[in-house]
Amino acid sequence: MNTHRYNKIVLVVALFFAITTVFGQTKFKVALDAGHGDHDFGAVYHGHIEKKIALAVVLKVGKILEKNSGIEVIYTRKSDVFVDLIERANIANRADANIFVSIHCNANKNTEASGCETYVMGMSKNASNLEAARKENKVVLLEKDYQQKYKGFDPKSPESLIGLTMMQEEYLDNSITLAGTIQKEFIDLGKKSRGVKQAPFMVLHKAYMPRVLIEMGFISNPNEGAILDSEDGQNEIAQSIANAIIAYKKENFGSGEGDNIVKPSQKVEPIKIDTTISTKPVEKTPEVKKTEPKPEVKDVFASGVVFKVQLSASSKKLDLVPSNFNGLSNISMSSEGTLYKYMYGQTSNYEEGKRLLQEAKSKGYTTAFLIAFKDGKKISVQEAIKR
Repeated sequence: MNTHRYNKIVLVVALFFAITTVFGQTKFKVALDAGHGDHDFGAVYHGHIEKKIALAVVLKVGKILEKNSGIEVIYTRKSDVFVDLIERANIANRADANIFVSIHCNANKNTEASGCETYVMGMSKNASNLEAARKENKVVLLEKDYQQKYKGFDPKSPESLIGLTMMQEEYLDNSITLAGTIQKEFIDLGKKSRGVKQAPFMVLHKAYMPRVLIEMGFISNPNEGAILDSEDGQNEIAQSIANAIIAYKKENFGSGEGDNIVKPSQKVEPIKIDTTISTKPVEKTPEVKKTEPKPEVKDVFASGVVFKVQLSASSKKLDLVPSNFNGLSNISMSSEGTLYKYMYGQTSNYEEGKRLLQEAKSKGYTTAFLIAFKDGKKISVQEAIKR
């Protein structure tokens, strides 16, 4: 075979694989997880059963998303079957999903409790967040050989996840963004928002991608439970979740054919989302009137690669003074819609960035993590280190 012909064959083969790679990975993969199933009923109140409601909403969300040619939907279950928590995450991992969305119903002995909330993986020490995780994590007790499968993890003590290896920091930022988008859609629907929260959920722990767990509302509340168990109520909730997923896809992966977001026919006044990520129990304090903060100074980034420490994300706009950040100075802020992200320090040196991170954690920001920018545009920490 002459050299010219050989080179042509090599070029054709290379082009084939390049085209296959580009066009074969264009779909945005969404892993939908319906909580509970089979002998695991989840919460049961007033005749409302969590496993049935979660599955009904997941199938409705999936049906909406599947109309979009740019989205591929992966289900952890499509019928009334029991799936181990770790297997739910593995289904998403094997499919190389872009996001993982676990859907549940909330419940409380106080039947007046109401509203929706969306969780991201984290080590919050907030008592109510830990209780929510404990209720969902105890499902592992129904699994065979759970002691071996989840060695080192006590489902009655969510804090035991702290000792296990996690990849939460790599995906936390995008998880918070997705969770905030979901809560905003619920607000547009007129639902009461209980905010974006962090808690150590096992089902989120093992999913290596941006992931959230949605509590759609309280089936223990007679009125809210009836809505969750109704066809109209499920259709509205499913459309809101699908809207949020499509909006997240547009924001992070670009728009495509079929990216249609259906909004409620009647607009409502937005309710403020509390997305503060805190490691301390929430204490009620008397309301103190504050003077209007000074006009925001735009965050200035040095050219080239810059590392910063993200402290928290919140719907509350704070004055960038040390007293608001446990004594830390050199605080900057960026905003995405109603979400404000607060960052500490700025350095082009990775080792210095790690030192700043440890300093932030020593000040109480135990869920802080390192982020990176290139000429003002966010990039992964791994890419920043390579550069």
